[in-house]
Amino acid sequence: QVQLVESGGGLVQAGGSLRLSCAASGGTFSRYAMGWFRQAPGKERESVAAISSSSDSTYYADSVKGRFTISRDNAKNRVYLQMNSLKPEDTAVYYCAARVTVFDRGYAYTGENEYHYWGQGTQVTVSS
Repeated sequence: QVQLVESGGGLVQAGGSLRLSCAASGGTFSRYAMGWFRQAPGKERESVAAISSSSDSTYYADSVKGRFTISRDNAKNRVYLQMNSLKPEDTAVYYCAARVTVFDRGYAYTGENEYHYWGQGTQVTVSS
């Protein structure tokens, strides 16, 4: 069974930066497409960024393009989300997710129901 543990969340002022990390255990990390999602109070969970298992493809929501960067380190079984120029509207619980890939290693998945495993989430709060 795959376990995902997020870390790196916290309180930051607007304009600041945070780096989220998601550690995976169990299975073969290099076979997982990874994604970051977030859920703000009273809102549905939304896709923020995604990266294919081959690392060839990435996806960013329009709201974070140019500010967030997703990356992965297969040697460390980790995926990261570097968040710069943070805004109050980025406040949410951030989740990482993993999808086992076989013949679709070049695809960055964005749908919540396309992922097989989820972490517990880490809170990010951006003050104005």
